[in-house]
Amino acid sequence: MTLELTLVRHGQTHLNARRMLQGRVDSPLTRTGLAGVRVTAQHLAGRPFDAAYSSPQGRAVATAVEICRHHPQLERLRTDADLRELSFGVWERKPEHELETVEPWSSLVPGMLAGTHPGLPGGESGAEFMTRVLAAFDRIVEAHPSGRVLVVGHGLTLGAWLAHLDPRAAGALPNASVSTVVVDADGAHVLEVGRDVAGHGSIAARPLRTTSPAPVTA
Repeated sequence: MTLELTLVRHGQTHLNARRMLQGRVDSPLTRTGLAGVRVTAQHLAGRPFDAAYSSPQGRAVATAVEICRHHPQLERLRTDADLRELSFGVWERKPEHELETVEPWSSLVPGMLAGTHPGLPGGESGAEFMTRVLAAFDRIVEAHPSGRVLVVGHGLTLGAWLAHLDPRAAGALPNASVSTVVVDADGAHVLEVGRDVAGHGSIAARPLRTTSPAPVTA
């Protein structure tokens, strides 16, 4: 039996466009973001899904709803609180460059992925973050031993699971991008990372590490 997971990062939001930190807080999709999500939705229209999951945060749900419009066979969109984005604590809604001067992205994210970072003030630790993210995907995989499942989430949340499966997959995920994972008897295999279907490029697509990962091949 084979399970194919299609992971989609939410569309560009107002805070993304302004390069503001957006984890637990939310903001609406921009016009550009909504247009990009619709391009991605059309791209995935011919890919049948047996189930769809989303982070409960508004930007992810709005993205998932647009994709699900092309899949009337789906009975409902399921949300999982553990698919939420990393909480940046007191740094929420502050400019990314301000955090960079205090806690460089190049040290923050690897520490979070390793589960060793204590967390930003008022935010969650790396151990808390990784525990819930891995638990969410474990539940999804257990519930669907085969078929095709859509999962809509966030840059760090989706990226954390991809990097956990394959360190080479620790790349930047553009808004509305598509990544693909296949789970079979031999385990989970990352087939595609951050395909920029909507053409949003580097805006708000922060890397998970400072060096470029080797390409992931099927």
